[in-house]
Amino acid sequence: MIYRFSALLVAAVAVAGCKEETASDPGIPEEKIVVGMELTYPPFEMRGPDNQPDGISVAMAKALGEHLNREVIIEDVGWDGIIPALQTGKIDLIISSMTRTPERERVITFSDGYVTNGLCMLVGKDSELQSPDDLSESGLKVAVKLATTGHTWAERHLEGVDLIVLDEAATCVLEVAQGKADAFIYDQISIYQHWQNNRETTRPVLDPIREETWAIGMRQGEETLRTAVNKFLAEYRKAGKFDELAAKFMAEEKEAFEDLGVPFIFH
Repeated sequence: MIYRFSALLVAAVAVAGCKEETASDPGIPEEKIVVGMELTYPPFEMRGPDNQPDGISVAMAKALGEHLNREVIIEDVGWDGIIPALQTGKIDLIISSMTRTPERERVITFSDGYVTNGLCMLVGKDSELQSPDDLSESGLKVAVKLATTGHTWAERHLEGVDLIVLDEAATCVLEVAQGKADAFIYDQISIYQHWQNNRETTRPVLDPIREETWAIGMRQGEETLRTAVNKFLAEYRKAGKFDELAAKFMAEEKEAFEDLGVPFIFH
């Protein structure tokens, strides 16, 4: 995508220190860094009971701020405006379950990947649909969220379908649940969660249409920052922190994916 990782338990994480290069990350001064994410994508980017940013991506952002010795500010940004916000300097990083794609790489730079996810489908509970091959040239109605990789993929590969483009994933799910759309194309984790909330009316088709990699977005030309972010990701992974986040936020999903024989997402 589409697609995303974020939200802090606090909107700002203060880190003390003077403005000079750090030993762990030469060239990265101690200052504020604004991280943009759309807080509508649990358990990655969301708001907690106190209405403060929470979730996997938030925990990542906080840890990255500590690694860079910067104060982290979380900005809630709508998905269709998140890349323009980065380009215009309103935010400094995107940590929002964003898929690294060639189209996006023309306008922003990405870190190394930290998640492998896949596009898949949510269909009606009694639907005979088993794969995207059943959709092409079918005349069926397919819901997608605006500006996601599911939207892009459907436009390029699903000729002959009636594409329903909506602003919110929850609205796409409702279209399927109410029988107004035959399928919703989105990422595996979200499709699984939406099915859990709509078991009486929907069914997931979790086999991936294609695999996608999520990465952290930043402005082009910021190679010093990119190097530091990649170092953080490597150390975070080596320390088992992604596994800890999975255990805290996604234990049920991880077990379910293993039972279904579908690979889980963390690198």
